[in-house]
Amino acid sequence: MFGIPHDELLRLALVLLVGGAFTGIFSGLLGVGGGLIIVPVLYHLFGVIGVDDDIKMHLCVGTSLAVIIPTSIRSFLSHKARGSVDMATLRNWILPILGGVILGTLVAAFVSSEALKLVFGLFGVLFGSQMLLLGSKKIQMTEDLPGRAAMSGYGLGIGLLASLIGIGGGGIVNLVYAIHGRSIHQSVGTGAGVGVLVSIPGAIGFMVAGWPEMAELPPLSIGYVSAIGALLIAPVSMLTAPLGVRIAHAFSRRQLEVALGLFMVILGGRFLIESIVDWVS
Repeated sequence: MFGIPHDELLRLALVLLVGGAFTGIFSGLLGVGGGLIIVPVLYHLFGVIGVDDDIKMHLCVGTSLAVIIPTSIRSFLSHKARGSVDMATLRNWILPILGGVILGTLVAAFVSSEALKLVFGLFGVLFGSQMLLLGSKKIQMTEDLPGRAAMSGYGLGIGLLASLIGIGGGGIVNLVYAIHGRSIHQSVGTGAGVGVLVSIPGAIGFMVAGWPEMAELPPLSIGYVSAIGALLIAPVSMLTAPLGVRIAHAFSRRQLEVALGLFMVILGGRFLIESIVDWVS
């Protein structure tokens, strides 16, 4: 197929299927979907099949954004049907988030893999620390969302950060809404909509950014997006996620928060250390 050796294609498919299974289990167990699980899973799997370190993180982020597309659309439509999406905010965020995503993909096209690992690692450590120290404690600082200018700034920042680390941005939206006194149901629904705004242009941007590197990329890659990775991981992770959910119900909410916090601090710390060591060496 396409001049690709069958044994190489089969090996890549099997590795990605296993990765998809673990992605679903950990997503269901720890309550974290999208790139926070997919990116590190892909990073190790692409290492197994020998993807060059100089482009490995770019391929992880781009593929993660592509995987998020169908799940974020499905989630957004479900939440919208229940009336739990803040459509006014989402409409106001369209242009700022799109601008942030474009900026993020432009930055990603010119920075090193170590720089992307550093950003992902910092986010992981900060996110994990917040879960360990605060968990679900209320962190409200104002009575409502700020004005249009500040919200545009939030949108730009969400689009930029989410596209750089390969996440849908829902976790950042949850934090913004918690700070400004909005309900968790509304933040989750709106976060799903943000995932649509981030993932589609983000995946396209990484396809374009990685086009000059096609000769160095794994089979069936479109720029910095592994098509076979996106097609295999998404359905398999959706099938295995309920297993993680069943395991999660054996633990208390705080136990899961601590588990998630430790997981992200350890994972983020590893990415931080690797990026620093790579730079030093």
